[in-house]
Amino acid sequence: MNVKSIEKKGNEAVIVVEIDKELMESGVNKAYMKARKSIQIPGFRKGKAPRKMIEAMYGAHVFYEDGLEEIFPEVYKAAVLDQDVKAIGRPSLTDMQISEDNIVTLTLTTEVYPEVTLGQYKGLEVEKMEVSVSDEQVAAELDRMAQNVASTENVDRPAEMGDTTNIDYEGFDNGVPFEGGKGEGFDLKLGSGHFVPGFEEQIVGMSAGEEKDINITFPEDYHADLAGKAVVFHVKVNKVTVTSVPALDDEFAKDVSEFETLEELKADIRAKAEEQAEKQAKSAFENAAVEKAAENTTVDMPKALVDSELDTQMERFAYQLQMSGYSMEQYAKMMGGDMNSLRNAFRPQAEKQAKISVTLEKIAEAEGITVSDEEINEEFEKLAKDYSLELDKVKQMVPMDELTGSLKTRKAVKLIVDSAVAVAPKAE
Repeated sequence: MNVKSIEKKGNEAVIVVEIDKELMESGVNKAYMKARKSIQIPGFRKGKAPRKMIEAMYGAHVFYEDGLEEIFPEVYKAAVLDQDVKAIGRPSLTDMQISEDNIVTLTLTTEVYPEVTLGQYKGLEVEKMEVSVSDEQVAAELDRMAQNVASTENVDRPAEMGDTTNIDYEGFDNGVPFEGGKGEGFDLKLGSGHFVPGFEEQIVGMSAGEEKDINITFPEDYHADLAGKAVVFHVKVNKVTVTSVPALDDEFAKDVSEFETLEELKADIRAKAEEQAEKQAKSAFENAAVEKAAENTTVDMPKALVDSELDTQMERFAYQLQMSGYSMEQYAKMMGGDMNSLRNAFRPQAEKQAKISVTLEKIAEAEGITVSDEEINEEFEKLAKDYSLELDKVKQMVPMDELTGSLKTRKAVKLIVDSAVAVAPKAE
């Protein structure tokens, strides 16, 4: 195989390569062997037609395109890997010329890894929040704990604000039920604000077994199909319950914790909240430092890199939605858009993350960051433990270059963060 020329233009490379006759012939023959099973020519049983007969009927080069697919790994190695072309994704075939003596010349076009010029990434001044926990936060956690152990009982009286009503409901737009407007056995705490304004207020005064129609006008900023519309909900109250919350005293502390007094419980809540807040502040500081280093980097980002990061983010979000019982299509519709608008909404973050990734890789290269065999083995062992898999299985599943790259990236992050200077946030 002969690489005739490589021309780079910005983030794109055009490679012209000449394929050896023997290699091309091997690919064409493999393509023929796969295709002949479904080809029938008069005079021959299905799958038995000779290659020369098929080429005579359909053209001498009928198998060349599929033949190229068969030998593409060898072409890619010679035209890209061996030439140290840092291609992103699979190159596209933009031209194929076949000479009279059947020598094949290909023109391949591929996006390539961008030129990255680092700016300042050491000694960055980064804002860091001071950690503090207010009395109100402690009180809110105590209230949450009290609500968790609160008792409920049914009451035989009209519902009041603060009560929980179990309801069946169905919404009608000009007498026609609308999508998403029906529910059965729904527990609604009056005053919670879970439903559109005016709904919960009209449940007040209803008793178990009572039914009535409720008139509601949806807000103007509601989703497109119902925004600003006046609709009717038919509601039935199945039961009314009240919640009894225990007093916040020493007995409560004994019941919900290992502490003897309420003051001890408050102190523990505050200490844990401070620890969590410190972790969040540290994480925010690290993210801000890395983002600032990326902002100082100059790079013309290839579309392929951004699209790859965008695909990753969309897949991650789709998995999160799936855990909640929704699909991406359903979510996009709920937001008043489609899959294209949803993808566009994710693009700015994908562009930002892609730039962070190339910045960290360049820092690792500039700093000569390496990882040892011991570090690699430790990471494999950690992954095996985290996912409850056998070590050998993890080594088969995780490509070595990806693991090594990830470890180098972490070290680059640590370098940025360790050298960063924490400063007080600017006053708003």
